[in-house]
Amino acid sequence: MRYTGPKTKLCRREGINLFGSEKYDLSQNHRKPLTSRFGKTSGFGLQLRKKQAAKRMFGLTERQFANYFKKAVRMPGVTGENMLSLLERRLDNVIFKANFARTIMQGRQFVNHAHFQVNGKKVDIPSYQVSVGDVISIRERLKESAVYKSLVLEFEEFVKTNTGGTVSAAKWLEIDAKKLTITVKALPAKEDFDQVIDVQKIIEFYSK
Repeated sequence: MRYTGPKTKLCRREGINLFGSEKYDLSQNHRKPLTSRFGKTSGFGLQLRKKQAAKRMFGLTERQFANYFKKAVRMPGVTGENMLSLLERRLDNVIFKANFARTIMQGRQFVNHAHFQVNGKKVDIPSYQVSVGDVISIRERLKESAVYKSLVLEFEEFVKTNTGGTVSAAKWLEIDAKKLTITVKALPAKEDFDQVIDVQKIIEFYSK
């Protein structure tokens, strides 16, 4: 089925699937990306497009996204890697990357509705920054809900070919498919970042 609408148009504008859902997979859409309709893009224009794409992938406002750049600049190390690490460690993104949500927007909705707790404490802030050693779990009263029952069934298919009852999503996360927990094993490293994000162009945009 070919999906249309504002989100599909945004994906075509940037030439990539911005929202993680299969229905926005451009390989299933026979219409050309909107980027192919324009002539050569200027240096600033390219920086803007890369910034817009990454901002939309994480579902953030311009102010929120710019604030991550400002935080990254103040941190020791490489600014681009710092920025991506901060974005990756958002709780809504972790829920998405661990396959507990279909899209990052659904992950944000789940967090907003207080579906999860971190180290035994309820957290309803999508921008919450996880740290090494944190254990994220579904609140007990929600484990019997339809959405998480189906998640258990999906994970069971994965663990059939794994030992120890665990499924790794991102390398820095460990998922216990039976207990429905996510453990942060390490901070995300350069190789863990989404390769479609051109962080250098983003840094150039904000550094002007």
